[in-house]
Amino acid sequence: MAGNSLDELQEALGYGFRNPQLLLEALTHSSYAQEVTGCPRDNEQLEFLGDAVLTFVVSVMLADAFPGWEEGKLTRARARLVAAAHLSIVASHLQLGNYLRLGRGEEKTGGRAKAALLVNALEALVAALYRDGGLDAVRQFVLRFILPPDLQASAEALFTTDYKSALQEYLQAGRLGAAEYRVVEETGPEHQKTFTVEVFAGENLVARGRGGSKKSAEQQAAKRVLEGLGKKSERHG
Repeated sequence: MAGNSLDELQEALGYGFRNPQLLLEALTHSSYAQEVTGCPRDNEQLEFLGDAVLTFVVSVMLADAFPGWEEGKLTRARARLVAAAHLSIVASHLQLGNYLRLGRGEEKTGGRAKAALLVNALEALVAALYRDGGLDAVRQFVLRFILPPDLQASAEALFTTDYKSALQEYLQAGRLGAAEYRVVEETGPEHQKTFTVEVFAGENLVARGRGGSKKSAEQQAAKRVLEGLGKKSERHG
């Protein structure tokens, strides 16, 4: 770890583990487990479980908070709350990178600031909370860190996604700098143009979007980057 004690993290979480080994496992990247003799398991199985537990708890809390919402609306809100872009911000807020146990290679390549590693560790942390304190511990974590402070007031924003803002938040959480957008093509008559925009974001993240305005094309490009990040997280999870 980077010199930060697990006591500090537990204080930040507002939760004390009865079995601290679960927390340690949640913070152990596979690169560390492969290098250290006698190391306990890495966090990959906890990450798998945490993804499912987090999705379930967020689903229940949204359904309870908005009983009149239709399924599609609830699904969009949940997708935003469990998306890599949002979870990486939560992980950065908790300074989770400071507590990761990384192998030498990951350490040298800035693993503590990699959004994908932070998201995986956060999901593993959710599973560790579940294993240690049950669904109530996870519910308290979700209330405190995943849901917006005023859920009712944030309702509209939850299912009307601003993809450019979500992408920028993701990049800032991973210290990757701002996204750059440029128009690469304009087609159609002046009164009914279609714009194609290319976005460059972070570490070789490139995508294109099309729309009837530059703004809508930028939104589509940002959306495609975020969708790609989700698929990448699934492949490497």
